[in-house]
Amino acid sequence: MAPESTRDPYDMLAESLDRLPNRYPRTASGVELRILKKIFSPDEAALACLLGGVPEPYENIAERAGLPVAEARKRLFALAKKALVWPSKEGGKLLFRLGPFIVGFYEAQVATMDHELAHLFEDYMAQNGTVGIMKPQPAVHRVAPAHGAVKTEWILPYDDVRAMILGAKSFTARDCVCRVQQDLLGSRACAAPIRNCLGFSTIEDHGRPDSITREEALAILDTSEEIGLVHTVSNVVEGVSYVCNCCGCCCAVLRGVTKHGIRESVARANYAASIDPEVCTACGVCTERCQVGAIAERDGVYSVLKDRCIGCGLCVTGCAPEAASLARLPDAETVPPPANYAAWEQARLKNRGPG
Repeated sequence: MAPESTRDPYDMLAESLDRLPNRYPRTASGVELRILKKIFSPDEAALACLLGGVPEPYENIAERAGLPVAEARKRLFALAKKALVWPSKEGGKLLFRLGPFIVGFYEAQVATMDHELAHLFEDYMAQNGTVGIMKPQPAVHRVAPAHGAVKTEWILPYDDVRAMILGAKSFTARDCVCRVQQDLLGSRACAAPIRNCLGFSTIEDHGRPDSITREEALAILDTSEEIGLVHTVSNVVEGVSYVCNCCGCCCAVLRGVTKHGIRESVARANYAASIDPEVCTACGVCTERCQVGAIAERDGVYSVLKDRCIGCGLCVTGCAPEAASLARLPDAETVPPPANYAAWEQARLKNRGPG
């Protein structure tokens, strides 16, 4: 192996990213390096590759980079503004860590996504990205059921996205990077809204360009459910700060299920759908609303494919005769998400295996 000082910073950055729990798997074609070159300047890559998943003082990073402390701090803040590194504070000290690819700085590329990056991402995910990122457990995203699909007394606190929004103080709406990317490819198969990725926080902050009101956030949730989009959130109990409203044709996570056959690409909600054949009128609406192809039809009889159902409840909320229902799984089959992001990272590092 070449000495660190002579190695390509993009190659070193790719290695640093792949060591994170989220992963950034390498490919034979090197397309992952072309992605990094689109997003990071050489100087940014040379600094970012020195960081890992553990937050550390910028003074330490400056020493490793051979930079004056003030210059390192300035550059790290510039990287943080682009979501390429993550800042935090602990004991009054300013810390930085490397941001992951997914979920992380890729989603922040929605404003800079162009035709080239859209194709590079598609090639990467088709080669090794989807398997390497979506297959390790715990999954990066978890499904939250649609409002009204589950009995109130059954719903688990970490499944109630409406309650999370009601408890937050500031809200944002951003364009969906997956739909922007698919539009650039000319391959989007849905008419779902672009601007429906919701962020929320318990901290008051209404001065951002993408700020919206609580009422607007709830309206986006309602519209997403009406048109049949799946709510997915960070796969943790505490610290959820966004809701993606996903379709099976664009979403990189759901496409792990629909296109690549990775059942565990998304953590399923702890509920399962079923259809009562005595009540079903065979209208077929449930098949249109299901984003993962979990509804089967045979001789006019509709049924749920249990091994494919993700527990989103969209078949339930769209069923006029109320033939579809969503029931909580038995305790023995219920899998709670990790307590928080740190626990998720620990579990992921333990389970993802070498390479």
